[in-house]
Amino acid sequence: MSDTPPGRRRPAPKKHSWLRPNGGRAHGGRTEAPAAPDPAPAPDPMDPPAGEGTVVHAAVYRDGRRVATPASLADTYRQLREQPGGMAWIGLHRPSEGELLSLAEEFDLHKLAVEDALEAHQRPKLERYGDTLFVVLRAARYLDAPEEVDFGELHLFVGPDFVITVRHGAAPDLSAVRERMEAAPELLALGPEAVLYAILDAVVDGYAPVVAGVQNDIDEIETEVFGGDPAVSRRIYELAREMVEFQRATRPLVGMLHGLMAGFAKYGTDEELQRYLRDVADHVTHTSERVDGFRSALADILAVNATLVTQQQNAEMRALAEAGFEQNEEIKKISSWAAILFAPTLVGTIYGMNFKEMPELQWAAGYPFAICLMAVVCVSLYFIFKKRDWL
Repeated sequence: MSDTPPGRRRPAPKKHSWLRPNGGRAHGGRTEAPAAPDPAPAPDPMDPPAGEGTVVHAAVYRDGRRVATPASLADTYRQLREQPGGMAWIGLHRPSEGELLSLAEEFDLHKLAVEDALEAHQRPKLERYGDTLFVVLRAARYLDAPEEVDFGELHLFVGPDFVITVRHGAAPDLSAVRERMEAAPELLALGPEAVLYAILDAVVDGYAPVVAGVQNDIDEIETEVFGGDPAVSRRIYELAREMVEFQRATRPLVGMLHGLMAGFAKYGTDEELQRYLRDVADHVTHTSERVDGFRSALADILAVNATLVTQQQNAEMRALAEAGFEQNEEIKKISSWAAILFAPTLVGTIYGMNFKEMPELQWAAGYPFAICLMAVVCVSLYFIFKKRDWL
């Protein structure tokens, strides 16, 4: 799609950008030459109606100040062409394929980058397609109520005179970034690379509350571990998984920013932007080191918790064994006394039957003999059990 007649072009961008190794481009391969403004184009069928669809916000800037707030993508294209040296900043949230194809045709976006932007779950990366940078960032925010980290995904197309942001998720709040940049027109006047810096800075600054929240969670977990909370193992595991995601979001940023800094001299990056980007790189490095420390701490806590759980299980098993041993000792005593008392009971029961044909009933020494027999049996059993430590 194109509303530009042959021979039309956008004005060449400023020379201070690292994005333009060839000093500018013509959209769709058209040659660039000054001409009168275009008439208003017909509505583009791929554009959603004003106020609908996934275009969150679109604006055209010149010399760091907003000069137009288009209501649709087609209107944005037209307004940008009417502003020599202008810059378009288009914000999208989960755009449709039609919208991205419209942008790709207008701004000559590479099809591989467009395919990546349509799909979430991309790794953080920075790729150059001609004079356009494609950047994938993973934003994060800490949710206090469930005490968990929520990750969002942000895709950026940064060209000589445009910035396109595609959000997948709630974070980050790019409206705050836009307000900040519009409040600093001297910074916004530096062009698309200044917007890229501001977005990088917002994403990295958003990591700070997450780091603080995770640190608080780890402190609570340490207390729970030594307090014997049985549910702490699950919490450690879930937080460790979040730290893996957090590490995947922060670690690639270090290399991405160092790659940008390596091209400062080659692409003539403004000195002020160089300082800002170095500051962002320092913050990213610090955050990445903290996340690495969190993973190591959680691994240590999990090992300590496993040791404590094992010790607790061993103590419980030892207590059960001791209780079983004591029970066995009591059973031995009861069994021993039952055997000792059984002997006189047996003799007494036999001689208590009073049958007439029992010869011992007429025996004069029968009673003393029976008593002695019962005593001997009882004493013998007592010493036998005593010797075996049953009594």
